[in-house]
Amino acid sequence: MAHIELPLTEPFISFSSTGDCEVRRTVHSSGLRVLTERVPGSRSVTIGFWIGAGSRDEDAGHHGSTHFLEHLLFKGTSTRGAFEISETFDAMGAFHNALTAKENTCYLARVRSKDLATAVRVLGDQVSNSLLRPDDFEMERTVILEELAMAADDPDDVCAEQFFTAIFGDSPLARPIGGTVADIEGALRDSVVEHYADRYQPRDLIVTAAGDVSHDDLVAMVLESLVGWTLDDGAPEARRPQTEVAIADRHDVLVTNRPLEQVVVMMGIPGVVASDPRRNDLNVLTSILGGGSSSRLFQEIREKRGLAYSVDAFPVMYSDAGAVGIAAGCAPHAVAEVTQLMRDGLESMTSVTDAEMNRARGQILGSSTLSLESTDSRMNRLARSEFLGEYRDLDEAERLLAAVSSDSVTALAHTLIAEPMSISAVGDISPDTFAHLLR
Repeated sequence: MAHIELPLTEPFISFSSTGDCEVRRTVHSSGLRVLTERVPGSRSVTIGFWIGAGSRDEDAGHHGSTHFLEHLLFKGTSTRGAFEISETFDAMGAFHNALTAKENTCYLARVRSKDLATAVRVLGDQVSNSLLRPDDFEMERTVILEELAMAADDPDDVCAEQFFTAIFGDSPLARPIGGTVADIEGALRDSVVEHYADRYQPRDLIVTAAGDVSHDDLVAMVLESLVGWTLDDGAPEARRPQTEVAIADRHDVLVTNRPLEQVVVMMGIPGVVASDPRRNDLNVLTSILGGGSSSRLFQEIREKRGLAYSVDAFPVMYSDAGAVGIAAGCAPHAVAEVTQLMRDGLESMTSVTDAEMNRARGQILGSSTLSLESTDSRMNRLARSEFLGEYRDLDEAERLLAAVSSDSVTALAHTLIAEPMSISAVGDISPDTFAHLLR
């Protein structure tokens, strides 16, 4: 059973995790951190170079810079061009990508273990040594605008962005990860370069790898790969405060009217932060409410009434804010009924049965166990652990799930349903459609 604290002041930590896996972590004198999980029998490795800055960390005048950098870091360094970067991974049959999130950015690859050294060289070069050339900047501006246009044509994407705007109000979490069209059209290369110089430093870097990987070898590879940085002594960047903050300017209803056959609707209330001890209770709550085809909402809305093809509930947890969301798609004439059922379902969570508790525990633990068959999931779990400052293995997760009771779930439900509700919708409706739901 592993519940391991990961203090930033501890230079080396090693322990065993579920499945006879070995987890090791090194904090280099420059502040960068490397974590590995050696998985017996694996013949591949998934590796991520994580920067602890996401879209929420952009200062005024830098909005959209995080996503801009995700694109530009593929356009070439002082030692290799954009085609060479792509060709290298294609020739290995590897997966190579990047992702921008609200609180971090990741450049990742999944490769055969024999190709790990090559992948690390390229990833380290991208992160530390990218040129950010003016011509590339202007070309990627166009590419990003096309990406935003594609998202704007997708009602699911539009509804989700509106949901974050509604539920997170004046928090920087409300901003779109990719920036707005106005952000990208008005972006200045100098601002993006400033963001790169400020946020892409050894103190900000976390490298995580899972699979057939030697920790000591990987540490050496990483240090050698960061050709654009001087690895002077320094401390790691402090972790984000894990404390809930007050949020103002939430929206009750945000609607984008479009002549669509179906309305996409999301309903939500404020939830809990990522480090909250009740996060396991919340996972159980959302599983019972809308976590599968046997969940309350799926049974009530789809199976009993046939009003929607899909409906689900989900938790959203960040360092200082969280939410509980419910999403569905239905015909315009059914929206009022579906959203009333969604709200009724949420309020019904003040009472749960033993059978529902057992099903939710089994679903969560089974999903977690199956995910660990993937080195991608293990690599991501290492990063989440480092960002939070603690590692919990599958045995510990099972123990914590077993400790969740019907009383703790219903107590959390009572707290949550007292919170203000926000609704986001896209389709052929008006805000008045939801007047019956607003207190």
